[in-house]
Amino acid sequence: MAPAAATAECRQALVLALDVSGSVDSIEYRMQLDGLAAALNHPEVRRAILAMPQAPVDIAVFEWSAPDYQRHLVPWTSVTSAGALDGIIARLRGTARTAAPPGTALGSAVRIGGAMLDAHPGCWIHTLDVSGDGKHNMGPHPRSLQPWLAARDITVNALVIGVDDPRQGDARQDDVAGLSSYFRAYVIAGPGAFVETALGFADYEAAMVRKLLRELEGLNLATLKPDNPLTGQ
Repeated sequence: MAPAAATAECRQALVLALDVSGSVDSIEYRMQLDGLAAALNHPEVRRAILAMPQAPVDIAVFEWSAPDYQRHLVPWTSVTSAGALDGIIARLRGTARTAAPPGTALGSAVRIGGAMLDAHPGCWIHTLDVSGDGKHNMGPHPRSLQPWLAARDITVNALVIGVDDPRQGDARQDDVAGLSSYFRAYVIAGPGAFVETALGFADYEAAMVRKLLRELEGLNLATLKPDNPLTGQ
């Protein structure tokens, strides 16, 4: 799929950053990508994304693990039509896993996603969505990025993938509440930033639908910028 050319103005630039660290096995990896594809194809999400083709949503997707591992899955695509959205969905469904190093470099993921947004001007809102199933354990700490993000009006939301009762030896030794509190304290940033939770990867699709609708439905007609700031028309 060739990426659609970015428009001169969009209502939201949205980067989705997916955790593929060592705690994510091959089955969970597939559930994450297919879950995101299915969430983007959900009727209500499709309706929200395509609601304003004159001021579309621009989407990009990458996966991350260690500080030096970021793999771009979907280049910046301006979703001006159903066909453009279908192209993103097909690309996600057709993506095969490649070897990724262990480690959970949340700060590095935030820095890369933030840099992508900073280099993508012309959008009213810039949002980074970070999915993760564990705490930062290498690279820059995510809280160190807070001033940099604030200076660029970048919002960081999170989708936490947790388990209620971690198995002995499970790399994810935090329950949903504990991991959500960690992301709330150190990862999310910007006015109105929030944490959505998924009870394991089986719940990822439903959680992603909830998160996308919460983000997209806030961009209603009240968000439209007047052509003439003096007359409001």
